Amino acid sequence: MNLTVHQTITIHTLRIEAVTNSSVLQIGSAGMIKSLSNLYNTGGFKGPVPEFEAISSVSFVPLPGPS
Repeated sequence: MNLTVHQTITIHTLRIEAVTNSSVLQIGSAGMIKSLSNLYNTGGFKGPVPEFEAISSVSFVPLPGPS
């Protein structure tokens, strides 16, 4: 049995709160989802980030407690 689906989807605003390495966003019908993973160096970094050194003069902003 062959099923052909024709659809039109209009999206005016799409807000995505979080993206992880295993996120799947599907809009419409899909008979098969192919996995795709891309890593981008958008900051132009050439090496690993330096280790954090704790400095006693660093002041942290206090966060309010739960209400």
